[in-house]
Amino acid sequence: MKQKSIWKKNLLLIAIVIVIAVIPLYVAKDGEFGGADGQAMDAVSEVDPTYQSWAQPLLEPKSGEIESLLFATQAAIGAGVVGFVLGRITKKDKDDDRNG
Repeated sequence: MKQKSIWKKNLLLIAIVIVIAVIPLYVAKDGEFGGADGQAMDAVSEVDPTYQSWAQPLLEPKSGEIESLLFATQAAIGAGVVGFVLGRITKKDKDDDRNG
């Protein structure tokens, strides 16, 4: 019986995530989804039009697709690390409760 409630809870959480991801696409149909880098560059240009960046990227991807791939890979690795750590913490607490 506990297995069924876990499945229901997981399905509900998945449905909520899907709704949260899809709603912005319908609310802003013709919206432009830009990143914070572009917004920051525009804000700095407004404040000081003569500003010159003093740092250069170490690696300049050849295309936007490669840049997106690198960003997605970085996000996936970060999510994996966070999930692993949270899983270990949760498992450790459950083991301590059983042994104590």
